[in-house]
Amino acid sequence: MDANDGFRRLDRRECLGLLATVPMGRIVYTRQALPAVLPVNFCLDLDVAVVVRTSESSELASAIDGAVVAFEADAAADAGWSVVVLGPATLVTDPAEHARLLRTGPRSWAPAPREVFARITLEMITGRELMGGRTLYGVDHSS
Repeated sequence: MDANDGFRRLDRRECLGLLATVPMGRIVYTRQALPAVLPVNFCLDLDVAVVVRTSESSELASAIDGAVVAFEADAAADAGWSVVVLGPATLVTDPAEHARLLRTGPRSWAPAPREVFARITLEMITGRELMGGRTLYGVDHSS
């Protein structure tokens, strides 16, 4: 636990394990030189990348391809943890890889005629877990 802040740092293995337990996160990218945050469903791909699925013509697809982005997922309401990933995002262009992700990747919330997958490489991954006797959203984490 970090001194006096009530949180415990999570190692990479713990972060990956927690990411695998939730279906939704937030991608942080730049839109017109300002930070933008968008909720997305996602999956982990071989423990080396976060993968999101979006329309090929979406603003998200064009904004993140080749850019360094942040991705965050949490379970604050029931477990008190947060994981943040930083890394470059690239659109998957290899047909075989695209076909594999159609089978194993995240499903679209709003299917589009032409969908693409964006892969966020896990260059930096950090996490923290709430520790100790505080109540968060009506849940006592002291026990």
